[in-house]
Amino acid sequence: MEVLSVENLKVELEGREVLKGVNFSIEYGEKVFITGPNGAGKTTLLETVMGFIPFTGRIFYRGKPLESERDFEEVRGRIGYVFQNPDDQLFAPTVEEELAFAPLVKGLKREEVKRIVETTLREFEIEHLRGKPTYKLSGGEKRIVSVACVVTMDPEVILLDEPTTGLDRKRWNKLVEFFEETESSLIVVTHDTRLMERLGWKRFVMEDGELRGE
Repeated sequence: MEVLSVENLKVELEGREVLKGVNFSIEYGEKVFITGPNGAGKTTLLETVMGFIPFTGRIFYRGKPLESERDFEEVRGRIGYVFQNPDDQLFAPTVEEELAFAPLVKGLKREEVKRIVETTLREFEIEHLRGKPTYKLSGGEKRIVSVACVVTMDPEVILLDEPTTGLDRKRWNKLVEFFEETESSLIVVTHDTRLMERLGWKRFVMEDGELRGE
């Protein structure tokens, strides 16, 4: 069953057609890669699916069309987005507070939020970063923390834009382990050929605003 799909999705930015009638769908638990040259429209596709960019065409979540800002606001708790630049995502004073933000917004009790934060810190082996200011994290630390923050939302679908950039081998392996074990549907935009070869998921190629399967 499809959890997320787009039909004839078109986006025009600054007079240029960036997405040219994209059709795409992903099922519950499915994991796929989107690759392609820089400027092809990969990030635009993810941002459009999140409702950040005006579009024509149709976007569906669980079969329901997403049309208004309210529609997108309602599903952003179920669709997580890991930005290409972690600095666009991280804002809380410390890593622990960053991880707690989404569960608190969902209205969970503080005891449950604490449990989620502790579990996520252990899962990504970032306990030592608990009290560190987010602005003092290294590039690789910001990257893994930005993924961990989205995981605390317990999303059904996660969109990730170049999630392995700047990761050392240990964190790269930890991220791969998460990809293999999570039950969430994953759409991973990447140029990381080693990652694609390791996981062997279905690949889509974005080129000049058009998406095709390999």
